[in-house]
Amino acid sequence: MNLDKVPEIIARYGADKTASLAILQDIQAEYHYLPRAALEVVARSLEVPLSHVYRMATFFRSFSLNPRGEYVVKVCLGTACHVRGGPAILDTMERELGIKAGDTSEDNKYTLEAVRCVGACALGPVVLVNEHPHGNMTRDEATKLIKQLSSQEGAVQAPEETPLPRASVDLTGVPRPGK
Repeated sequence: MNLDKVPEIIARYGADKTASLAILQDIQAEYHYLPRAALEVVARSLEVPLSHVYRMATFFRSFSLNPRGEYVVKVCLGTACHVRGGPAILDTMERELGIKAGDTSEDNKYTLEAVRCVGACALGPVVLVNEHPHGNMTRDEATKLIKQLSSQEGAVQAPEETPLPRASVDLTGVPRPGK
């Protein structure tokens, strides 16, 4: 495996130990997982024990030590998505992709994950493709989505009609930092 990008990523952060999490995030974005050899380069470059880097890589669920697909498909099975058909959507995705949740296709094009909540309950059931939400998913829409992914090059964007809702937060009475 070509790890030429790893030193470049580390250099962007000035080999600063306090940036180790950001470095791991950038490495995962580049390689779709954290190769062991990359973790070793990070540990040497930051002058920290490999166990420190490995501990971070295994603590955060967003990191993977196994190769992931070009498209990471997450099917929400949180309560709202579950009662609105999330398990049926997962079954459809498994059938269409030919893999089970937690697996990556042999061609490394798809990784399928079942997740507990993506925080978009009003849009359930929700499927995320590389973190882009696709809400109000049906079995037919799931099949269409996989066909769309299979027929195109590049990332799939979220449909404009299903942006993730943002909750408004009232910060009245919360002191500003440093005051």
